[in-house]
Amino acid sequence: MEGFLLIDKPAGMTSHDVVDRVRRLTGERRVGHAGTLDPFATGLLIVGVGRVATREMEKLVGLDKEYEAVFVLGASSTTDDIEGTITPSPLSLQPTLSNLQSILNQFIGEIEQIPPTYSAIKIGGEKMYEAAREGKPMEGKPRRITVYVFDVLGDPTLHDSRFTIYVHIRCSSGTYIRSLARDLGRTLGGSGYVEQLRRTSIGPFGITHARTLESLQDHIEDALTPVPEFLAKL
Repeated sequence: MEGFLLIDKPAGMTSHDVVDRVRRLTGERRVGHAGTLDPFATGLLIVGVGRVATREMEKLVGLDKEYEAVFVLGASSTTDDIEGTITPSPLSLQPTLSNLQSILNQFIGEIEQIPPTYSAIKIGGEKMYEAAREGKPMEGKPRRITVYVFDVLGDPTLHDSRFTIYVHIRCSSGTYIRSLARDLGRTLGGSGYVEQLRRTSIGPFGITHARTLESLQDHIEDALTPVPEFLAKL
């Protein structure tokens, strides 16, 4: 069995969990994915099945990504997302639809971004999230990323001194959406984190063509796109 799958990852599963599920469904040990999604996140995950597909994965890892997200501004999280310990961090500047879009424009283009403390980046051979879990958080070096689109969708909503906003982001590979939420909150004088995150595209591949794991249960071969046909879309 050989080819690529577009999978709509559910919340609560790691990307590795999805790979393991595909291994069981196909009986193929050579299975890999092109770009991790955090467990709390949902959306598009490209999975390669078989020797030829997994060898071509490097052509997919660096593709641009697109996301829809819910940010909470006015509080911080140890993980920069909903799964961490949340602490109030009031904003000194109240966000509105007009001033938010102006502020978001400051993040568009090639920028330097500090990765979240809980990330898989290795420093001195140790993953940052492992060090953070041991109570020894490390700060990663700034990384150059590119944000092409960063739009706020509708007016911010206020609840318990915290503002919730919906955003649409298109960015380069390697961009941490959690860092964008954190840094946006800091620009407003407080902090922020990601409450919900959904990846809607990877390069030319969109979520509308993705399949759920449940739908693959009995007909996974029909969902596989042959390697040459898949790569021809790049």
